[in-house]
Amino acid sequence: MILWKGLIALALVSVLLMPSAATAHYTPKSGDYFNYYETITVNGGQGNYTGYTEQQYVNGTEHITSLLPGNVASSFYQYFWTFSNNTGSSSSGSSAGNFTFSYETYRYVNGTDSQTGYSNPYVWFYMNNSLAQGSQFYLLNTQMKVVSTGYSYKLPSTGSYVKTIFSEGNGSYLRNDVYGSFTATYNWKAYFDTSTGYIVGYVYTEHDANSFGDGFTYTEILYVTHTTYSLTPGQAPSQPPSLNLNDILVIAVLVIIVMLVITALVLRSLSRRRRAKLPQHPGGGKVGYGYAPVPPQQGAPPQQPPGPPPISFTPEQPPVQQIVVKEVVKVKCQFCGTLIDSTALRCPVCGAPRS
Repeated sequence: MILWKGLIALALVSVLLMPSAATAHYTPKSGDYFNYYETITVNGGQGNYTGYTEQQYVNGTEHITSLLPGNVASSFYQYFWTFSNNTGSSSSGSSAGNFTFSYETYRYVNGTDSQTGYSNPYVWFYMNNSLAQGSQFYLLNTQMKVVSTGYSYKLPSTGSYVKTIFSEGNGSYLRNDVYGSFTATYNWKAYFDTSTGYIVGYVYTEHDANSFGDGFTYTEILYVTHTTYSLTPGQAPSQPPSLNLNDILVIAVLVIIVMLVITALVLRSLSRRRRAKLPQHPGGGKVGYGYAPVPPQQGAPPQQPPGPPPISFTPEQPPVQQIVVKEVVKVKCQFCGTLIDSTALRCPVCGAPRS
């Protein structure tokens, strides 16, 4: 009995010491599907592609039809597309078919959903939703990195935010198709549902260029429009508080006051610059009095400069004006007795001649 108890205790300890199993990822279910909308644009042309633009619009679906042995899912895809460019060309078409993929290796097994030009690619619409931030995985032939496991993605089809796994990858390849031969470099941002690992949306941006100066930008934007599974709601980014009318008026008054203060300071500075500067006081040394030395004549002693002007502490008086008094002799008129100038010829009173 004691031996059995010891074995049971040892087994329990062994279980406790075993590393915990990794969180299992979501397993696709028969009937899972999503619809998506995609826009493809070509613009930003250079060289022979200067001014060229094209647009393509795609409506598609990915549908899990059944689960097969060996962790393989059977799927059906279908999409419809329309195309046009700035030269007036336009066309439309569709594609549909069946394929299988492994939900353990995430690779296509038998056929693809119209993916061409890839070697043993991974699926683009499904990932391991248990991956931690910083983990790496593949979409088609591109290595992606999990940037965030709780990114709020604004779903264009609904305008609401959903919680997603945000991943990003970069790469390059040689393009050689109807567009021509180019070196292509691209960035791929993809967003997946946190609860299932199915695609929610992506933005793929590619720049193509060649040695002749030709080039263009190729962009794909995809997002889901309907899913059979519920997407996890995300949190919208916080918005700054809105201002009411009183706040706006206060801000306006403060701005006006600040502008007036700045204007006053500028005007004051300009007025100071316009003022004439006062002459500075002379520095040390003797102050001259306007004497310019004259070279002495040969044999004569050198001239000495005149001394400083005399200093008087009594104000100078103006010269006294002299008044000259002229005496005039007067005599009596012999007729009326009035005193008249001796130089007068007649009496100014009676008019009698002076005798």
